Amino acid sequence: MIENTSPAAELPELDDLDRRILEQLQRDSALTNQELAQRVHASPPTCLRRVRRLTETGVIARQVALLDAAKLGSSLTAIVEITLDVQAAERLDEFEQWMLAEPAVLQCYRVSPGPDFVVIVLVRDMPAYHALAHRAFTAHANVRNVRTFFSVHRAKFETRVELPPA
Repeated sequence: MIENTSPAAELPELDDLDRRILEQLQRDSALTNQELAQRVHASPPTCLRRVRRLTETGVIARQVALLDAAKLGSSLTAIVEITLDVQAAERLDEFEQWMLAEPAVLQCYRVSPGPDFVVIVLVRDMPAYHALAHRAFTAHANVRNVRTFFSVHRAKFETRVELPPA
C-alpha cells in the first residue's frame, strides 16, 4: 500500500476555536490564558487544553519574542544567493549545517532553479557583513559563487502564517 505523504494529508483538524486561538497567539503570544480565553470567547480550561494540544501536535512550533534589531545595533539585512561547486547531497547537507551554526544567518533555504541556497543575514554593519562573508562563504571550499543584495528598505516583515480554510 502506498502511503499518502502529501502536505494536505498531514494537515491537522482545526475547528473555528482552534483558528481563533492561533490568530490571537500569532498577534501576541504573551497573552495570559485568561486574556486568551476572553478574546476567543472560550473558558480558560478549554483554552489551556487547546493550546496544549496545538503545541503537542506541532501546530505551535514555539513561542518567541520578536526583537527590534535596529534598537539592538543590527541594521544591515543581506539576502545572499550561494552556489556550490559540488551539489552532492552530503555537500549540500554540510553547507546547510554550516549555515545553521552561524548566528547571523536568520533564514536558510535550499532553492531551485538558480543558486543552491538563499540565506537571510542580519548584521551590525558592512564590516560585520564582510567578516561573515569571509568566515561563512569565501572560506568554505565548496562555495563557487556568492551574490548579495542589501536591503535599503523593508516594506513588510510578518511572522503570521495564513491558516488553512475551514
